[in-house]
Amino acid sequence: IWQVVVQKNVIPSFILPAPSAIWTALIDNQQLLFAVHLPVTLEEVLIGFVCSVLGGVLLGTAMHFSKTVEKICYPLLVISQTVPLIAISPIFMMWFGYSIWSKVAVTILTAFFPIAISTYDGLKSTNEEYRELLLTMGANRWDIFKKIQIPIALPNMLSGLKMSVVYCVVGATIGEWLGASAGLGYFSRRMSGTMQADALFAAVFLLSLLGILLFLLIHL
Repeated sequence: IWQVVVQKNVIPSFILPAPSAIWTALIDNQQLLFAVHLPVTLEEVLIGFVCSVLGGVLLGTAMHFSKTVEKICYPLLVISQTVPLIAISPIFMMWFGYSIWSKVAVTILTAFFPIAISTYDGLKSTNEEYRELLLTMGANRWDIFKKIQIPIALPNMLSGLKMSVVYCVVGATIGEWLGASAGLGYFSRRMSGTMQADALFAAVFLLSLLGILLFLLIHL
């Protein structure tokens, strides 16, 4: 339907290019997209994701063990999600310049929240009967954490990871859109500025595909 609608000029191709035109643009720009821009975006996504996982799991665990840490950090986590990324990204550009770290910072801000919260909620959802059983066997807090709380928390944590890895792609793209010299977000902005809708949609397709593949990898 999409192909026919564009071919019949119901919608101009510079607004919505036909799937065949997007595929052609993908082939024509494959050297730029796959050899130059995709690796840059993937690097930003992976660095941001790893940092978010390490930081999010550690903070979620710390909030679980310490009421003080929970009272201090939980509100800050929520507040961090109320600030529009498009507004705070220029601040990261000012701090880190046009280096990879400005994009990684945006990615972490996007992806950190679901991991920290899912870890914290997962650890809080411990089955009290299991906990009491281990206590009667002389278990200490570390034994309970290792043998009960971590296994029970894992489904929540992995759900957080699946959301987070998709958010990483979004964060990296926004960072590149606002200031970069390479990456799929940067390529998209260039193509948008020159009204090359087919190449723009090709980059969007690759970004979507990247998010789907990373999501499926975590799912597996």
